[in-house]
Amino acid sequence: MNPEIAKWFALTGILLLIAALIIYFLGPYLKWIGHLPGDIAFKKEGFSFYFPLSTMILFSILLNLIVRLVRFLSQ
Repeated sequence: MNPEIAKWFALTGILLLIAALIIYFLGPYLKWIGHLPGDIAFKKEGFSFYFPLSTMILFSILLNLIVRLVRFLSQ
């Protein structure tokens, strides 16, 4: 196996562990996630539709910044 791939797997595992710990310990304070202005929610009798548009945009920006930071620090 390529050592570079092993390094990325280890880094991914560490990041997932950190994310899980944040969610576990700060879960009650993160209830706003998924309920931002711009998230689309439609409820009707027997039907509901939910599309977290603003939340997905926010997570995309954060993930982009994290990836750029990791690439910058790995050079």
